[in-house]
Amino acid sequence: MKKTKNWYDYLWIASALYLILGLFNILFAWLGMICFITPLIIAIVKGNKAYCNKYCGRGKLFQLIGGNFGLSRKKNPPKFLSSKWFRYGFLTFFMTMFMLMIYNTYLVFSGMNLSETVTLLWTFKLPWNWTNTSIVSPWIAQFAFGLYSIMLTSTILGFATMILFKPRSWCVYCPMGTMTQGICQLKDREKTTERPLVEEF
Repeated sequence: MKKTKNWYDYLWIASALYLILGLFNILFAWLGMICFITPLIIAIVKGNKAYCNKYCGRGKLFQLIGGNFGLSRKKNPPKFLSSKWFRYGFLTFFMTMFMLMIYNTYLVFSGMNLSETVTLLWTFKLPWNWTNTSIVSPWIAQFAFGLYSIMLTSTILGFATMILFKPRSWCVYCPMGTMTQGICQLKDREKTTERPLVEEF
């Protein structure tokens, strides 16, 4: 029997559309904050990883291209990708780059010139000066350039692991997945601590 599709099965469209819109207008990059905030809210409020399991458009995009279209070797990823030291190490590196992006935004807010570039893999700077950013404050545009750089870089890393291993191998070491998992583990510990003791008679 054919499996019934749910609305969230089509969220890969949102992920693909985000990348395309950013090519034409970098200010659409601000929409990427939804992917940062929503998983954390769900983990804090619900205490689970529903976003990763159901609503992540990027994961569904990888599954579609790698699984349905067969552009994946479908091999198990190496064990080090799922190891705690690598996942939390990559999360630390990712958050360092995110804080650096915030700092650059602050510098532009303070008067430094806007850098109209997208930095790919945190190394290669791609000129993006065809985008009209004069309609907003320079710091708003700077944040958009930085956020799109992070989103594009992480997508490329996801595509690379999708091709080499299983379609959703990116999910194994995704920084947001690591953060939400940590939050869920903390909430589980709180529930265990708050559980009333049973009196013995």
